[in-house]
Amino acid sequence: MSEQFFSIQQKSSECPARTGIMKLPHGDVTTPVFMPVGTNGTVKAMTNEALNEIGFEIILGNTYHLYLRPGTDVIQKCGSLHDFSKWQKNILTDSGGFQIFSLPSLRKITEEGAKFRSHIDGSEHFLTPEKVVDIQTALNSDIQMQLDVCSPYESPWKKALGALIITEKWLNRAKQRWNEKCDEGYQGKFFSIVQGNFFKDLREKSAESACAAGISGIAIGGLSVGEPHEVFSEYLSFTSALLPQEKPRYVMGIGTPDYILEAIENGIDMFDCVLPTRLARNGQLITHKGNLLLKKSGYETDFNPVDPVCNCHVCKTYSRAYMHHLFKTKEILFSMLSSYHNLFFLHNLVLKARMAIQQDCFLSFKKEFLKKYYGS
Repeated sequence: MSEQFFSIQQKSSECPARTGIMKLPHGDVTTPVFMPVGTNGTVKAMTNEALNEIGFEIILGNTYHLYLRPGTDVIQKCGSLHDFSKWQKNILTDSGGFQIFSLPSLRKITEEGAKFRSHIDGSEHFLTPEKVVDIQTALNSDIQMQLDVCSPYESPWKKALGALIITEKWLNRAKQRWNEKCDEGYQGKFFSIVQGNFFKDLREKSAESACAAGISGIAIGGLSVGEPHEVFSEYLSFTSALLPQEKPRYVMGIGTPDYILEAIENGIDMFDCVLPTRLARNGQLITHKGNLLLKKSGYETDFNPVDPVCNCHVCKTYSRAYMHHLFKTKEILFSMLSSYHNLFFLHNLVLKARMAIQQDCFLSFKKEFLKKYYGS
């Protein structure tokens, strides 16, 4: 089932960067777009009202965590994850593959599926590509991802090939189940995932099968998993060039300004990461002049805004000294305010990137931003 739900609005003449619109069941999403991660049905330390105020049109939910707790049976009693969480805009759910990959001592991958033990209580579970589609359909995801196998950085070629072969077989099975769910009335979109580790022949093979599946969009997996930045850049550029223009492209797990701008330059439309809110909770705020370590001493009497050129309500209202005080006293308000600022900052950065693409000056915008961000 292939449908044209994504339209490109503007292309850069300097690079593959573009703007677009995805028409999804819970409203249109303008791209490029950064998606905050709501692992357990909530973006940590953020209310839905705060997310709406910033302007987010889509957030991410985690299939693995929601499947384990509270469970799809609980969520279905409310109707959907939207109804359960009261977030009435779009939700993308990942497949849970990366979380299972992150539990090497607790899981076993076979061609049939993934057997793993819960990190919560040690209970044993078995996920197949079909069951993952069923779970995400029960959540009523606006975009759902295929179950895939992510191989670690510096894996040997043979191990990466084995993971890729399983990922390709799982894609075909998941696609068939998704088609069945669509015939039953499900309206969510389905994305395949390109794997292949850091081997270009495997990336080409994976991209070919991911594109041939006739799905809604394509994600680039297996990046930002511990590789050096230059390797990330090389394989981001290489893999994105293999993907069709007419489908939205998604790189999972990137959430720093430099990586986001590099992804946009390579024609990536979507990205997500837990890092902005994780940094926030740990006293690190993103600013136009690099990250501000408010947890360090020296800010006790600094009454300047967190970022003087940021227009979020945190920067317009509170001082570095007050934020430093909140962190040192372990006040919950610190996590709320710092998370708001970091998410606002990235959302605003992407808005400015869109505008630069529309004005056909994206590369100069990126250069000027990074010059200030890196301080050189």
